[in-house]
Amino acid sequence: MKAVVRNVLAVLAGLVAGSLVNGGLIMISGKVIPPPSGADVTTLEGLKASLHLFEPKHFLFPFLAHALGTLTGSLVAAALAASRKTVMAFVVGSFFLAGGLANVVMLPGPLWFETLDLVAAYLPMAWIGARLATRPASKG
Repeated sequence: MKAVVRNVLAVLAGLVAGSLVNGGLIMISGKVIPPPSGADVTTLEGLKASLHLFEPKHFLFPFLAHALGTLTGSLVAAALAASRKTVMAFVVGSFFLAGGLANVVMLPGPLWFETLDLVAAYLPMAWIGARLATRPASKG
């Protein structure tokens, strides 16, 4: 298989894997940390209207979903890529960062969370994913 095709498939696989992790964490978040009383988290409009009820603990799983989704996707892309593994990891991280930026526009949250999320959950996780995928195998 040509390197370009394999790299494209690696990025696609990374996007799928990262999205599954992200979605899975979001799905279980309400069971681990229930939303505040009176919060409607079933629709975007309900979430916007009730965001003022959220405490910092309610932002833990969204951050973990974004960070671990990006980490997983970048790791998968870098591990499967034929060449330019770090670049492929950052391509996935950039896609997730674009999603994070869209999320900030569609669902404005507290500034501290938006800043933490955009600064720490995407490109740093892509870098870590690339490093994990490209580190030399340990001998022993």
